[in-house]
Amino acid sequence: MLFLASASPRRQQLIALLGLPYRIEPSLYDEPAAPRQSVHLPSLVMHLAQEKAKEAASRCRDGIVIGADTLVGPDSETGAPMGKPSCREEAVSMLQNLSGCTHRVYTGIALLPIGSTNAPNHPRVEAVCTKVRFRMLHPDEIESYVASGEPMDKAGSYGVQGYAAPFVEHLEGDFYNVMGLPLCRLSQLLRELGAYPTQQNG
Repeated sequence: MLFLASASPRRQQLIALLGLPYRIEPSLYDEPAAPRQSVHLPSLVMHLAQEKAKEAASRCRDGIVIGADTLVGPDSETGAPMGKPSCREEAVSMLQNLSGCTHRVYTGIALLPIGSTNAPNHPRVEAVCTKVRFRMLHPDEIESYVASGEPMDKAGSYGVQGYAAPFVEHLEGDFYNVMGLPLCRLSQLLRELGAYPTQQNG
């Protein structure tokens, strides 16, 4: 059994694509606001993902708890991260900064085996990076997009699978990572932990 430590509707939709039994167990971890100063982004998302998984694990039995955290940052491993905007003005500012530029989306994933699962009992924690380039955005496009309300609960103030799809000029890496759950790497880690049943021949 997989336990997804997230209330994100997008992550809930994505984990279903793995074809494995799962349950939603939203983490109650009190996530801090995105730091304003420059930080090592892979380390930050891995730390937050692990804290989310650890908090949810206290209410789960016999399986693998999956925590995830996504941040948007500059085209570098270090920089000031863009979390979810706190207001309309901040959303506009983030999108203005992304316009015409390449940025990176980092998602940390933490897999925490618990209970009597046969998986190794040490956590697996990684950060997955996808590079995204936006075309130049007209101010009217930004205003219209922010007015839709879609950016307000998303890191970097945009949803690649939503109305911001026409903004993306180029993408390098896992598309689903930008949505919040890197399915390719996650499925590999789950297989390494024995989450996929072994098929018997004949």
